Amino acid sequence: MNGMQTFEGGCQCGAVRYKANASLDQLIECNCSRCGKLGSILTFTTPDNFELLKGEDAQTTFHFNRNAIDHMFCATCGIESFARGRTPDGKTMIALNVRCLDGIEAKDLSPALVDGKNF
Repeated sequence: MNGMQTFEGGCQCGAVRYKANASLDQLIECNCSRCGKLGSILTFTTPDNFELLKGEDAQTTFHFNRNAIDHMFCATCGIESFARGRTPDGKTMIALNVRCLDGIEAKDLSPALVDGKNF
């Protein structure tokens, strides 16, 4: 899987849907207290490459640790299909849960492991 591609994705019940241009070339799997329990596989994109198609009002936000990331999850089904935050240098980013992208099989991916538990 090379370079930027256009994906659609969202939560389990369909209340949250988005379209995003992203790459699956540098995926991460984090073991922090949140990602480890969720089983998220993440890729990142910029706000100009992300369009929320529906569900802004259907989400709830969760913050933890440094409160640097808006963990957005569907208030109906509880799925966190994406998050909004900032990179270490202050740029706004969108973290996409690759498991929530249409047509993507997690078994076919090879994410790099990130030790967020000891970060």
